[in-house]
Amino acid sequence: MANFVIVGAGECGARAAFALRENGFDGTLTLIGSETHPPYERPPLSKEALVAGAGPKFVAEPERYVEAGIDLLLGRTVSEIDRAAKRVVLGDGTVVPYNRLLLATGARPRTLPGATHGGRTLALRSHDDAARIREHLVEGSHVAILGGGFIGLELAASARKLGASVTLVEGLPRVLTRGVPAEIAEIVASRHVAEGVDILCGAKVTGVEERAGEVLISLGDGRVVSANLLVVGIGAVPNTELAEAAGLRVENGIAVDGLLSTSDPDIFAAGDCASYPLPLYGDRRIRLESWRNAQEQGQLAAANMLGGTDVHAAVPWFWSDQYDLTLQITGLADGAVSTVRRDMGEGAFILFHLDADGRLIAASGIGPGNAVARDIRLAEMLIAARIHPDPAALAAPETKLKKLLAA
Repeated sequence: MANFVIVGAGECGARAAFALRENGFDGTLTLIGSETHPPYERPPLSKEALVAGAGPKFVAEPERYVEAGIDLLLGRTVSEIDRAAKRVVLGDGTVVPYNRLLLATGARPRTLPGATHGGRTLALRSHDDAARIREHLVEGSHVAILGGGFIGLELAASARKLGASVTLVEGLPRVLTRGVPAEIAEIVASRHVAEGVDILCGAKVTGVEERAGEVLISLGDGRVVSANLLVVGIGAVPNTELAEAAGLRVENGIAVDGLLSTSDPDIFAAGDCASYPLPLYGDRRIRLESWRNAQEQGQLAAANMLGGTDVHAAVPWFWSDQYDLTLQITGLADGAVSTVRRDMGEGAFILFHLDADGRLIAASGIGPGNAVARDIRLAEMLIAARIHPDPAALAAPETKLKKLLAA
């Protein structure tokens, strides 16, 4: 009987485990995770888990793993992959053999050099992290957030809802520099300022010191920010150590091909830890940290571990909810040479990004609630179809994107 092992019990690993059963795999299936919680979704961590103190939103209830015959090992770490013997070794010495192995080891928060994480300097990656941060987000407290990306800004919005004052420190000239147009980033920043968030851009942190009841953040211009808590949100690092030690190719993540297979044909990798070629963009290798990518790659890896030959070709997509604003982006905008704006009323708009040949390669939208959701979904389909749309049609809100897709 075949033995399949998945290392990493997050969204990606859990989706892959259930997909293996749904695709007919009837061998032994082991899912190994370092956390004690059953697999859960991470997007709520910066939102519901902070604002409402909600418990983990499980990918599946614990009994479903038993029903599906998935051996779920929680609170366990893998210390070694023995490729020659085709087995993984756990931290306690337990050996688990495999015929096929999936690495869904995710990523971890990037740390601030010189700062001791713990106490009043924290990062947000797990449900336990969210619970610790929430203890400090009370009326009258002051939280400092380092990093003006999605995590930092979503956390700032949640902290303001709970009545905490917020200072957000970003080392670059503006927030959301990674993949978000400046026009949209400015709207997001202005909304935060209107909600009372103090945003300091172009500010370099030179030191962090914890004292009784406070943490002091020294900046390069001589200013010192005093807060009850510092949350560091300066990006994530893929967990590739196991793969590297096993001799697998690593390139900004565990390098996989379009099938999500690593340099060892019996080992696959997927989710936040994996870098992969994207056909829509000339097989450019990317690594994507997103909820939907984790789901899609988990399901695709499962199918290909069973002999499937489908190539991962999904258009990148991600979103962020802050206050009543929703930001959605599909595709990769770097490489665009022109941008077309479509105004949709009530402050909502979409920016369509075209390359030198006039092909639509990305779309970025923002607006209240779900104002841009439908058109961003249609834009995603246009990108996948490699459409060269008429810019005038893109700009005109009365022209339905569905019509452009049909044409």
